[in-house]
Amino acid sequence: MTGDAPAMLAGMLGVIRRDLLLAWKRPGDILNPLFFFVMVAALFPLAVGPSPEQLEFSGPAVLWVAALLAMLLSLNSLFLSDFEDGSLDQMLVSPVPLPALALGKSIMHWLTSGLPLVLISPVVAITFRMPASVTGFLMITLLLGTISLSLLGSIGAALTVGLHRGTALLSLLILPLAMPVLIFGARTVSLVAAGDGVAGGLYFLGAYAVLVLSFAPFATAAALRISNE
Repeated sequence: MTGDAPAMLAGMLGVIRRDLLLAWKRPGDILNPLFFFVMVAALFPLAVGPSPEQLEFSGPAVLWVAALLAMLLSLNSLFLSDFEDGSLDQMLVSPVPLPALALGKSIMHWLTSGLPLVLISPVVAITFRMPASVTGFLMITLLLGTISLSLLGSIGAALTVGLHRGTALLSLLILPLAMPVLIFGARTVSLVAAGDGVAGGLYFLGAYAVLVLSFAPFATAAALRISNE
């Protein structure tokens, strides 16, 4: 078993390296969700007005909903290019365990979709007049939440790969599982703004990320095998 660990790690890193190079050649795949997140967050204050109380009250929920929808935009293409160019067939017959390769795909998706949202969130939070202390907790909750969303999204993307209009089905599959992340993430940021305790929300988001990490690679591998049949 220990002898297989280096091969698994090398295979996972190879998938990440390959997909990062492909993403570098297609920057639109990274920028589109990012622009969507920024536009939704920037347009909302224009719609509800510049009232500081209203912006502070609705800011955490708006930012979290925008982040969730932005992540869903990029999920449909997670395995699509592999399906179209035959790389998915090579992954299925690879000597490297498929869950390790699936985990590599999820990590790559988070690096190109989730991490940019986390890094740009302080800039977007300015439009909602969030203080620096609240913005820090916003980044922490988004960090934990986007990890869970990438892992959950890989399951849905594997189930719908190759399907016509699979984006709508993917959203229906992922949204129920993502609701706890959305609720606890937005609520935790709201509690920080109100000066209340937030340890429970952070613990939940961390535990949820660990829980999803424990089964998502295996569920994604099983879904890929089912979709390829």
